[in-house]
Amino acid sequence: MFLINWVKSHKLMAFLLVVVVYLIFSNVVSQILGLGFRPSRSQISTATSGKSYDNFGEFATGTPAVGIGSIARSILPPQSDYAPQTDVANRLVVENSNLSLLVKDVVDVRNKILGFTQTNGGYMVNANVNNPQDAPTAQVTIRIPSVKLNEALNFFHSLAIKVVSENLNGTDVTDQYIDIEKHIAILESTKVRYEQILQQAQEISDITNLTQQIIQTQNQIDSYKGQQESLAKNAELAKVTIYLSTDEIALPYAPSETFRPEVIFKLAVRSLVGNLRGLASVAIWIVVYGVIWIPLLIISVFVYRKFLRKPV
Repeated sequence: MFLINWVKSHKLMAFLLVVVVYLIFSNVVSQILGLGFRPSRSQISTATSGKSYDNFGEFATGTPAVGIGSIARSILPPQSDYAPQTDVANRLVVENSNLSLLVKDVVDVRNKILGFTQTNGGYMVNANVNNPQDAPTAQVTIRIPSVKLNEALNFFHSLAIKVVSENLNGTDVTDQYIDIEKHIAILESTKVRYEQILQQAQEISDITNLTQQIIQTQNQIDSYKGQQESLAKNAELAKVTIYLSTDEIALPYAPSETFRPEVIFKLAVRSLVGNLRGLASVAIWIVVYGVIWIPLLIISVFVYRKFLRKPV
């Protein structure tokens, strides 16, 4: 009630105070939100753990492939519909691996990983380092020849103080590859038949329709061949994602013990430090915007005392 009565009797001052608070906190909130919410590595790991790697979506640039591969995906039935091929000696397997490594020097280990990859015929898909001045973490994704995957994993293990977690996943795409080959054979046979009929066609409409059919058939053949090539490249080069950190808590892994007091203590300290930093940021913003709200406050007090205050 006191606040309501004060607002009623000091409308101008209350309005100015609202404006000042709005100016300060709208900028503070926008700046805090502008920093962006960065999900933890554990959140990233959880969010992506249920997804399989796209067999066709990544080449040397590490970006999703568009065009032939995407068209082929729309043509082909789901992989679960492919008939298993039991008479194939050399299976075509797309290999993916994820490592979480506790290391002494994140940047140094990252550079050694990239150097090893380049030396052994692979390439970097992406690499980033976060918070390098405090407790640095990094995520490095590489492609390396599948025949050298075991050698690469052993080398990466040697760079770590501790291998916190490791996951190796293989996707057999042999049946898919062979099924695509059968589709290509059927389409090429169909195209040859269209071309034979075209040589005998007399009507303009027949020639036009047959030409269109030949072009469409060739486009489908190119699409299948593009997907086949993509499967072969992905099987030839294994994808390895390495998470690096000097702090085990920052790595994406599921701890074997659900209750660990030392980890909880560290997390609580970090939360406290983060909240204190947030309060310090707000205080700095308030001080900086003092050039606006202090003069407004002085003017409001002056106006109130000079013109609005009721004489005693």
